[in-house]
Amino acid sequence: QVQLVDSGGGLVQPGGSLRLSCAASGVTLDTYAIGWFRQAPGKQREGVSCINSSDGTSYYADSVKGRFTISRDASKNTVYLQMDNLKPEDTAVYYCAIPCALIPGLSLDYWGQGTRVTVSS
Repeated sequence: QVQLVDSGGGLVQPGGSLRLSCAASGVTLDTYAIGWFRQAPGKQREGVSCINSSDGTSYYADSVKGRFTISRDASKNTVYLQMDNLKPEDTAVYYCAIPCALIPGLSLDYWGQGTRVTVSS
C-alpha cells in the first residue's frame, strides 16, 4: 500500500541545479520522518537530508550543507530536495525513504525506486 515515487534526476553540469521530488502514497507524511539517501557505485549508502514531520526541522549531511534544501508539502504529500551548486561527487542514485536519520546503517521501512543524478561536464 505504501509507495514512494522518486523523480527529478538527470544529467547536469557542475554548478547546476536539480530538484528531486518524492510523491508518497498510502502514508501521511506528517506522521513520519522522511528524507533522502544516495548511493554511488562502490560506495555505501549515505544519508543526505531528513525532515521531521512534526516541526519541519531539517538535517543535512556535512557534504551537502549549504547547497541542498529539503522541504515538504503536506497538501501534496510530497517531499522535495532542491540541489544547488552540484558537484561531480554528488553523482549517485537518490531515493527517498521512511524513516530518516543521518545514521549509517539505518533500517528503512519504505523507499523509493531511486532517481539517478549525474553531475558531469
